Amino acid sequence: MSNLMTFALPEKLKQSYKAEIQKTIEDKRISRIWEKDASVWTGKDESKWLGWLDVVGEELQNLQRYRDLRQDIEGEGFSDILLMGMGGSSLCPEVLAMTFGVDNFHILDSTVPAQVIAVESKIDLAKTLFIVASKSGSTLEPNCFKQYFFDRVSKTVGKENAGKQFIAITDPGSKMQKIAEADGFRHILYGKPEIGGRFSALSAFGLTAAAAMGLDVEKLLTGAASMVRSCKATNPNENPGAILGTILGTCYRNGRDKLTIFTPLEFYDLGAWLEQLIAESTGKNGVSIVPVDREPLQMVDMYGDDRIFVNFTLKGSEIDEDTLADLKDIEDSGHPMINIELETLYGLGREFFRWEFAVAVAGAIMEINPFDQPDVESAKIEARKITDAYAQSGTLPAENPFFEEDGIWLFAAAGYAAELSNVVEDKTAASFLEAHMWNIAENDYFAILAYIEMDAEHEQILQQIRTHVLEHYSVATCLGFGPRFLHSTGQAYKGGANNGVFLQITSDDAIDVPVPGQKFTFGVVKSAQARGDLQVLLDRGRRALRVHLGSDVKTGLEKLLELVS
Repeated sequence: MSNLMTFALPEKLKQSYKAEIQKTIEDKRISRIWEKDASVWTGKDESKWLGWLDVVGEELQNLQRYRDLRQDIEGEGFSDILLMGMGGSSLCPEVLAMTFGVDNFHILDSTVPAQVIAVESKIDLAKTLFIVASKSGSTLEPNCFKQYFFDRVSKTVGKENAGKQFIAITDPGSKMQKIAEADGFRHILYGKPEIGGRFSALSAFGLTAAAAMGLDVEKLLTGAASMVRSCKATNPNENPGAILGTILGTCYRNGRDKLTIFTPLEFYDLGAWLEQLIAESTGKNGVSIVPVDREPLQMVDMYGDDRIFVNFTLKGSEIDEDTLADLKDIEDSGHPMINIELETLYGLGREFFRWEFAVAVAGAIMEINPFDQPDVESAKIEARKITDAYAQSGTLPAENPFFEEDGIWLFAAAGYAAELSNVVEDKTAASFLEAHMWNIAENDYFAILAYIEMDAEHEQILQQIRTHVLEHYSVATCLGFGPRFLHSTGQAYKGGANNGVFLQITSDDAIDVPVPGQKFTFGVVKSAQARGDLQVLLDRGRRALRVHLGSDVKTGLEKLLELVS
């Protein structure tokens, strides 16, 4: 069985696609990818990051390790599992847990204090297995999560017993390995240093989570292995990953740089994984394919000629007639449309590899290195400056809003604040927000960067704000919760094309949570990350406005929705 992919391109794109396929044949691009030839891309260090090409076959030899892990977890009788990580270390496990409905598998990838408290309230500390996922072992967030929950578990069951409830997934020789050994972790599972985080779904980082959930790891890998074999076809017309990557690269070259992702309920979270893979891989050096996930489907006339669409379905699932009609209208009107039908839920394994290979091919067409993330580090550096300053002084550096009204504070670069002030007649929060929105031009995109608790209530209000912008400005819209998007779409926002308009949302914390062994709290870390993120956006000349709410986040968001509307 294979996941069926079909596509439709307008005539102009069809000709460009055929020309690029021919170039792939002439350049022997596919065989060179498998030979790990860095000159396929930029000739720099790409060959060091191609371990994902071989990992499926290697992990098929390691199945007993995952069976033993699951047996150990079942034998111990853990009631819940909490995976703590960021980016690729957490997004693949999240997709698997949501797709397969594993309700006792939780993810923590946020430093927002309310999120930490909410996760802790769902688990029994004495009966939970904690998985710390960090390739380098030096990433700030997983280290904070580990310190917090190791301290909480130690106080519950005794420090001598706490390590028995922890597993680490990390690269050999990392800082996390040393911590895990010192603290007597139950298991340490190793990733491959030659695989970057966003390409790690089919390595120990995704498979350990799958095994812990009780999923059939062999079934997941066997499906992926069939896609690996298909992606070795040197004729790109017979290679599903090369076909998809060529479509993405060709569309980008023709100005269609917003990949709009539609997923059915069964695969609701797949877009979150795709966002990271695509944005971090292609958003750099002033170019980007911007993934657009969970945007509500619109009538065809709402979409500009900067869009490309991918629609996922599950074989045998019903699709309502209105949705089918809208999708057909989009395709009939000349927008490029990719349709992928997954045979079963386990078809995810195939898609993980298909999209990894496709992104590698698209990166070659875009003439970039799809395996680095130069602009992720820039926000980390700015955040580190702020946490270091806090550690020395005990307070966050002062900051001044350029406008305040009824519990809403607005922040921006001095020049941009002056620009907004010059164009508004009545100085109100609503008029400043409207002036900010009026900077959205044709073929731009609008992104909400929300450093607040990620829950259904908040997401619903933010989706309403997003939909309002979509319907009034007819541009692609994105919604990300911080700090998790910093390890995902944040790379494209900072390093990609300057065609984004950003609305950052921050809030006070009703309750803050200390990080054991540190002078700072989770609230301080979150604030530092938000400020660092905004600073880099401003340094890059991005059109960015920050809205700060009080500690009653839901009320603040409802007020913001009124102002935007």
